[in-house]
Amino acid sequence: MIWHYALWREVVLLAAAAPFVYYLLAIFAALRFFGRKQGPTLAEYNPPASLLKPVRGVDFGSYENFTSFCRLDYPEYEILFAVNDESDPAVPLIHQIMGEFPQRRIRLFTSADDLGANRKVNKLAMLTQEARHDVLVLTDGDVRVGRNYLREIIAPLREKRIGAVTSFYRAVAQDNFGAKLEAVGAASDFFAGVLMARWKEGIRFTLGGSVATRKEWVQKMGGFKSIADVLADDYELGMGISKAGGEIVLSQDPVSTMYPAQTLRSFWEHQLRWARTVRSCRPFSYLGLLFTQGLPWTLLAAACAPTTWIGGAYFAAYVVLRLAMAWTVGVWGVGDEVLKRNLWLVPARDAIYLVVWLASFGSNRIRWGSVEYAIRKGRMIPMARREQTAS
Repeated sequence: MIWHYALWREVVLLAAAAPFVYYLLAIFAALRFFGRKQGPTLAEYNPPASLLKPVRGVDFGSYENFTSFCRLDYPEYEILFAVNDESDPAVPLIHQIMGEFPQRRIRLFTSADDLGANRKVNKLAMLTQEARHDVLVLTDGDVRVGRNYLREIIAPLREKRIGAVTSFYRAVAQDNFGAKLEAVGAASDFFAGVLMARWKEGIRFTLGGSVATRKEWVQKMGGFKSIADVLADDYELGMGISKAGGEIVLSQDPVSTMYPAQTLRSFWEHQLRWARTVRSCRPFSYLGLLFTQGLPWTLLAAACAPTTWIGGAYFAAYVVLRLAMAWTVGVWGVGDEVLKRNLWLVPARDAIYLVVWLASFGSNRIRWGSVEYAIRKGRMIPMARREQTAS
């Protein structure tokens, strides 16, 4: 009996060291990526571009976000907005910006065809048809960019083998616990996973905040209609382009994205939706995330450690290596100021994420806005439609 207990204790202690190895590898991946400068921006390569912006509603930073695209240092581009309908709160703001920047070619579209359950993709399909230029730059409504954004993200497309260029994002968060916690999670953990994926297998997906591609690559991957029902449209867009033979480039030049104040319920629903999105995209990798979560393993190791100092060593290793990874990836690499000011929230976020990770296996349903969906093989089925089919 004692022998069995000792064996299990050794197994737990060994398994509890796995997250520490992951943290060290992620730090190395960050140093490897951000430590080398990507090729200089090709000033002579400035093809006309169409900026596609599917929008739903407004938030605390919408005016600054939208106008940042009107101040870009780039020879020729157009901005195409799309909303669900004329009653969207973003419509008056977009008209206001049109008046403030008459020198910019800005167009607004509504009522996209219902190609699938993902209304953002429906809008992207419509905007792609309306775009005048071959180069397409996709950004969410909550994204803000610097003056050189287009030069940086379009430059790699000069190489014909490049199918898409995508970007990390820095947080601009309201003074709200849920907003800060979500921003800290992305910068300190999610981006580390992206860098590890890039190192191990190369980037085969895109990040939804910012993507530059060409119409020909969208056509090669089957068009936006082919992903109109998927939950992880950014992931599937990159996968489609990759399968079509295009190389995905991860830019070193991040954009900014907004994290608005959240209630406890909205925070929980958003985190759960995000977790189930990742689980639907990469189910085996998602299971493996258990061995990247240092906090629960550290607590388990401390509980069964044969001596107090061994348990304390696990705690010390978790704190030092976890915060080192967060700082290297999120602060030094991406330049996220929210994480820099709230590094102390990383352990709290890790504790909450364990609960989210476990809860994500409880159902295949998510809530997006006011609609509840069932997820089947990565595709969204509105619950109302599912219930009608079943009856």
